[in-house]
Amino acid sequence: QVQFVESGGGLVQPGGSLRLSCAASKSIFRFYDMGWYRQAPGKQRELVADITISGNTNYIDSVKGRFTISRDNAKNTVSLQMNSLKPEDTAVYYCNALSGLPWGRGTQVTVSS
Repeated sequence: QVQFVESGGGLVQPGGSLRLSCAASKSIFRFYDMGWYRQAPGKQRELVADITISGNTNYIDSVKGRFTISRDNAKNTVSLQMNSLKPEDTAVYYCNALSGLPWGRGTQVTVSS
């Protein structure tokens, strides 16, 4: 069974940047459209950005122009570059296939001064 491991989160001041990375226990990325999700306290998990197998990307309006999703199928990784971070970006971030596979533990992102 595939397992996702997210990393790169932390505490950052508003306006700062973080780069999240996602690795999988199996070489599966080249078979799936992938996404980064987030879940803030008391809120439902939401899809923030996704990238198709061919590399097409989509973002929710609140992160457009600030976040960039990318993938490296050879290295079996998916990344999320987050710039100009805002307090409302605070959440646990997860990666997963859009078709839905077991969730990893996520990585905490906290944006605060």
